[in-house]
Amino acid sequence: MSLQARLDQITQSTRKLVQPERLALSEKLLEDLLHTGIEDRVLPVGSQAPAFDLPDAVTGQRVRSADLLALGPLIVSFFRGRWDPYCVTELETWRDLYAQVRQRGALLVGLSPETLRQSEFAAMQHHIPYPLLHDANSGVAEQFGIAYDLTPDAQRYYRSILVNIPFLNGGRNVMAADDTHVWRLPLPATFVISQSNQIVYSEAHADFRVRPEPEDVLHALNTSAGSLGIG
Repeated sequence: MSLQARLDQITQSTRKLVQPERLALSEKLLEDLLHTGIEDRVLPVGSQAPAFDLPDAVTGQRVRSADLLALGPLIVSFFRGRWDPYCVTELETWRDLYAQVRQRGALLVGLSPETLRQSEFAAMQHHIPYPLLHDANSGVAEQFGIAYDLTPDAQRYYRSILVNIPFLNGGRNVMAADDTHVWRLPLPATFVISQSNQIVYSEAHADFRVRPEPEDVLHALNTSAGSLGIG
C-alpha cells in the first residue's frame, strides 16, 4: 500500500468519528492556508539549501547539515509533530525505508518545531532510526519557505481538539497563549539535497493530508547519487 493510501485511510476514519461542523472548520482552515500562497514560497528544485545546525532529540548533540552533506546526499523531512497521525505514519514509512536510504549512500533527518522531549518520545515510541531535530520556532522551516503562523481561528480550532501547540512547541502549558512563535508550524515537506547543497527534490502541501510518495523521493535520491558516482 502506498503512503498516500495509508494517509487516506486516516482521513476516512476521521470523517466517520468527527462531528461534521468540526470537519467543515478544518476544511475552511486548509482552504485559508492555501489561499495565502504559501505553496508558491516553497524553495524549488535548483535552489541552494539553507544550512542548519540543530540539536538531536535523542542524543542532544548538534547536527550540522554541512557535516551530513559531507557524507552523502540528504533527505530533509519536515513534520508538524508527534500529535499528528499523518506525520507519524510518514515517520514510520521512512523508518521502514531507512535501510534503502543508507544503501544509496544518503542520510535522512526529520525536523519539527516540537520540543526535544516530544521528539524524543516520538523516536522512542516509533523506533525511529534517523535523527529527529528540534527546529525551534520553525526557524529553518522559514528559510525553506514552509513556516506559517496559525491564525486566531486556527488557534481556537487546535484548542478545541486539545492539541496544545504552545506546550508542544515551546514547553509552555498555556492553552490560551497567543504568542506567535509558539503558534507556528511548518508545512509537511520533503527536500532532497545533493552534496553540492542544491535542492534536487522539493514537495510541500498546504493540505497536511497529502505527502510525497517515498519512491519519488528515492528516485530523486538516485539521480543525485548517480551524478556523483554513488551506488
